[in-house]
Amino acid sequence: MAKILKIYPDNPQESFIVEVVKTLQKGGIIIYPSDTVYALGCDINNIKAMEKLAHIKKMKLDKAQFSIICNDLSHLSDFTRPIDTAVFRILKNNVPGPFTFILEANKNLPLAYKGKKTIGIRVPDHPVPQLIVQKLGHPIASTSIKDDDEILEYSTDPELIAEKYDHLVDIVIDSGYGDNMASTIVDLTSGEPEILREGKGTL
Repeated sequence: MAKILKIYPDNPQESFIVEVVKTLQKGGIIIYPSDTVYALGCDINNIKAMEKLAHIKKMKLDKAQFSIICNDLSHLSDFTRPIDTAVFRILKNNVPGPFTFILEANKNLPLAYKGKKTIGIRVPDHPVPQLIVQKLGHPIASTSIKDDDEILEYSTDPELIAEKYDHLVDIVIDSGYGDNMASTIVDLTSGEPEILREGKGTL
């Protein structure tokens, strides 16, 4: 059964953040809030956790397109090829925020991402995922929680999310109702921003 931790953005309890980080370090799967929708996450360097995340999404890991959640832009060079000034300016002006930026990947990607030519980088404007990544010491892999309802595309109620994923994840972070609009996906691989999905963010 998943453990529910109530961690609110205005006063995140450090002991709870530490508990989440320990769970991630052991290969656990978490559900966490962001500045857009609730999402599933795991340690980017733990291949078994990554496989489990793909299994929950009913896909093979090599076909998965999991975003990389950072707490700032300091991890960029770990995953991406050198970025020119114009692209870096776009990133700097829009993070943290409700965007996923597609960038050219380098050859040092974690095992689960090997062979991928591009990578989605996300820096949510929400203290909970920022603190988790900061304390973990490196980014987490992430994928949005979709809703089965055709009208409501994303699940917003953490209690209902906890019920649905009770036996699939280790921790559900309840941070109040989430948003029902995902991040805007922006492809920066050509140097010019191309919107792949209109979401909450406006460039």
